[in-house]
Amino acid sequence: MQPNWQEGTPIYLQIRDDVIRRILDGDLKEGDALPSVRQVASAWQLNPLTISKAYQLLVEAQLVEKQRGKGMFVIPGAQDQLLNEERQRFLTQEWPAIVKQIKRLGLDTNELLAKVKED
Repeated sequence: MQPNWQEGTPIYLQIRDDVIRRILDGDLKEGDALPSVRQVASAWQLNPLTISKAYQLLVEAQLVEKQRGKGMFVIPGAQDQLLNEERQRFLTQEWPAIVKQIKRLGLDTNELLAKVKED
């Protein structure tokens, strides 16, 4: 399966973001091994340096750790760290625009909560 690469965004950042999404979604849990650089490079026909660069960014973000001779593993607390960061980003960057739209449309809080419960 070949991923859909987005134009204008470096592939190594897309790989990093995919691993982050998988940690957030619980597909990769604490202690789980990431696929090896060689496996990913071969499966997606990419230069191994591209994968290594993505993985290094995850190490620098303290989401994964390299265990010599074993590979890369999701560190304990990675999902919680990411959830906290995503929540903060949502509240500071996305929520103000949503609140503005709610006010513009004259939506009632109870109406919104009822819709949330339906989903």
